[in-house]
Amino acid sequence: MQESVIKLSHATAYQGESLVINDVSFEIARGEFVYLVGKTGSGKSSILKMLYGDIIPASGDVTVAGFHLNKLSSAKMPYLRRKLGIVFQDFQLLTDRSVHDNLRFVLKATGWNDKHKIAQRINEVLDYVKLSTKGFKMPYELSGGEQQRVVIARALLNNPKIILADEPTGNLDPETSDEIVRLLIELCEHKGTAMLMASHDYLTIKKYPARTLFCEHGKIKETAPEAV
Repeated sequence: MQESVIKLSHATAYQGESLVINDVSFEIARGEFVYLVGKTGSGKSSILKMLYGDIIPASGDVTVAGFHLNKLSSAKMPYLRRKLGIVFQDFQLLTDRSVHDNLRFVLKATGWNDKHKIAQRINEVLDYVKLSTKGFKMPYELSGGEQQRVVIARALLNNPKIILADEPTGNLDPETSDEIVRLLIELCEHKGTAMLMASHDYLTIKKYPARTLFCEHGKIKETAPEAV
């Protein structure tokens, strides 16, 4: 059994007065690809937010990349986030700077100072997502699929143990969605990065079956891939 990079045990959390995560327990191992499915408002996004530290557990135990989130101080939060890669549906790229400068911004913000190492790392991740010739482009000059590849490159910069992907194919056409999911699966297989992917895209889930967590009313149950 591979080491667990995410472990929740009877986790409960609130947003304001609302219970959004209700007695949730699951583990994800290093290199494992897992879908998180459920209707809008079912608690999927709340679980992702808790895993990257935006929502604090009220009870239970939550461990992510070796950090106990129940007791994590705000000063330690940046160290947790260096272990995570986050892929959003709406890209969240900085529109006023090039692809290369988007990636440089993240490295500088996470403590990289050596210009040569920064340039080398940017080249490595762009090459991995097959965008090595697009570093000088502005985000608006790229297709939706290319922008999402930049987002994946950004998520890879600090060699994360886990990538949290929130509806990463939600704004893409079926062919491009397929390319992005295959790239994410490849990351798990070749780099040993764990992946938790929230998705409504049941066609993709059927095409690339994997362990699936079904979210409803802030609770989680596991379903077999063929049952999704």
